[in-house]
Amino acid sequence: MAAAPEAETPGVARPRWHPAELAFWIAPVAAFFAFPDRRLLLSQIFVYALFALSLDLVLGYAGILSLGHAAFFGTGAYTAALLAQHGWTEPLSGLLASGAVSAAFGLLVSLLVVRGSDLGRLMVTLGVGLLMYEVANQTSSLTGGVDGLGDLPIGALFGKIRFGLDGRAACAYSFAILLGVFLLARRLVQSPNGLALRGIRENVRRMPAIGVDVNQRLRVVFAIAAGVAGIAGAVMTQTTQLVGIDSLGFQRSAEVLIMLVFGGAGRLYGALVGATVFIVAQDALAGISPDYWQFWLGAVLVVLVLIARGGLLGALDALRRRVKRRR
Repeated sequence: MAAAPEAETPGVARPRWHPAELAFWIAPVAAFFAFPDRRLLLSQIFVYALFALSLDLVLGYAGILSLGHAAFFGTGAYTAALLAQHGWTEPLSGLLASGAVSAAFGLLVSLLVVRGSDLGRLMVTLGVGLLMYEVANQTSSLTGGVDGLGDLPIGALFGKIRFGLDGRAACAYSFAILLGVFLLARRLVQSPNGLALRGIRENVRRMPAIGVDVNQRLRVVFAIAAGVAGIAGAVMTQTTQLVGIDSLGFQRSAEVLIMLVFGGAGRLYGALVGATVFIVAQDALAGISPDYWQFWLGAVLVVLVLIARGGLLGALDALRRRVKRRR
């Protein structure tokens, strides 16, 4: 994916598309045709970009740090898998059902999350993630336990397009879902509700004075983010036709948080850029040093945090401001 433009200030008016945004979305389409042997990697990038986008809604806009966001990703993934096992093989309806189940679960969790302080929210989300992992591990007759569920009977998309090993259908499908959800998320954060979320993040004590129900807004955005994470998990299950218990693991939650830090929280595009950089770097470093790729990835993350506040897009904004001052 190409570099993303600077985030626009949210408002009531419908935003205009910047030329750099159009170039950003044209880049993966070009990559689809230019790198046919990398379509499976592209599909993985799109899925994780969608997952990171869901975390950006709660962290970047609502200011809720979650260390168990994989609980909703895994819920959507297992929902899609169980539906397929029981005869519900149509992808799009299964995708919507998985997102709805994850959103409902997120709404229940939000009742606990919004009541606590920052540290309390951190511990609640972490606890929920660990609980869901152990539940999946103990109910092996339903979830497959540590072996997961494989060879799932995912039906053809629109009755004609099947997900094959070449990754062609998987790549196009995951990209279309990512673009559709991004458009909805963009509309949300640039609406009055998105402006209220930013206000809550910046100064939660002042928002009730202007008539904003803080807890209600946080519950709604948390449920929406959980639903988006569930859709990402369902796309992963449908395109790979398998699901593992690692989709609920703490490592998955940590990885998506790193992706968001890489790109820059509170921008939407930061989630997409961060996921792209993380997956590409992981693939490249694993090819160079299969045993020590995590060391080098960690080193890059430390350097980025030290020299580029706000992630890659924050560094890009700082560079633009510096060039303008010199001019």
